[in-house]
Amino acid sequence: MPKMKSNRAAAKRFKISGTGKAIRRKSNLRHGMVADSRGTKRKKGSSVVVAAADQARVLRMLGQR
Repeated sequence: MPKMKSNRAAAKRFKISGTGKAIRRKSNLRHGMVADSRGTKRKKGSSVVVAAADQARVLRMLGQR
């Protein structure tokens, strides 16, 4: 049986952390940030762990489990 292919769209959007959790980038960082405060814009630049309810689905798309 051949290997499973990972979902290429998901592979471009998510990374796996050292502990095995999926990490994603924050949204709303392209345009229209004039209304956002300085701190909000700074926080949007960082990465966050994917919600626990979505972890299994994202890891399956990445071919981890």
